[in-house]
Amino acid sequence: MNVSPIVESEFASTVMAVPPLARRPDLSLDVDENRRLIRHMEAGGIRTLLYGGNANLYHVAVSEYRDLLDMLAELAGPDTRVIPAIGPDFGKMRDEARILAQTSYKTAMVLPFGRFTTPAGVEAGLTRIADIAGIPLTLYVKSEDYVDVDTLARLVDRGTLVSVKYAIVREDPANDPYLHRLLQSVPASKLVSGMGERPAIVHVRDFGLAAWTTGSGCIAPRAVMALLAAVKAGRTDEAQCLYDAFMPLETLRDEISLIRVLHDAVTLTGIADMGPILPLLSGTPEADLPAVEQAAKALLAFEKSLVQAARA
Repeated sequence: MNVSPIVESEFASTVMAVPPLARRPDLSLDVDENRRLIRHMEAGGIRTLLYGGNANLYHVAVSEYRDLLDMLAELAGPDTRVIPAIGPDFGKMRDEARILAQTSYKTAMVLPFGRFTTPAGVEAGLTRIADIAGIPLTLYVKSEDYVDVDTLARLVDRGTLVSVKYAIVREDPANDPYLHRLLQSVPASKLVSGMGERPAIVHVRDFGLAAWTTGSGCIAPRAVMALLAAVKAGRTDEAQCLYDAFMPLETLRDEISLIRVLHDAVTLTGIADMGPILPLLSGTPEADLPAVEQAAKALLAFEKSLVQAARA
């Protein structure tokens, strides 16, 4: 695992993969299958792994957290940054921050908590958590009500936050007054689009965000890294072709469940066996699995075609 200090430029150097987490039938961590998925992503050029919502860290026990951190640190390659999630509630964050303080991780992402919060309370809480952990945090913003622009800017300016995962869904991602205001106060190089491929081109090309987080890119890491390069180089036709390859699986994730569909999609491709998903979630409905398998295998086939083309 990369344990060097975080530099701002690294957020723009790689798409940030958000993988599922493999477990055995007894729900214990499956080291071998997690290794298989990590190696697949690294082989495609991805160098930041964010274990958060897709890994279902909402429901991870604090008693398991140190084992999880140790496993990921051991499995990731020396050039791969791993960002674990904490929270979402303050009590769980505080316990996990104390564990993080004993490790070499350089940031952790705060999972979104949509109820029983105020912007002032979020500011005070994150300041305490960063102090306990001894590292700056990454904030996952999914709602304007969670934290206002001025508060968010203060947290970045003070060094409490090293980056922001921006994931407020808009019908038209190009029409986003909150993001426009945010960019007047926070450098675009510290903002990562947090909603997969669907708004990624607009967020990176038009707003200048550093990169984006990807779930489907865990299956097609070369393709998603090629998409990042094409968008930044202004190669519009190439970017559109790559983008289109992700949309069938991304659409199923949007329609059924972002977390559950990705978890099962990785298994159905044969990349790695993710095993059961941790309760209180459950697997993709049986009736939807054929469509998920078809879309996931088509995306993996597209990934393999890029590899073959590169070798030719």
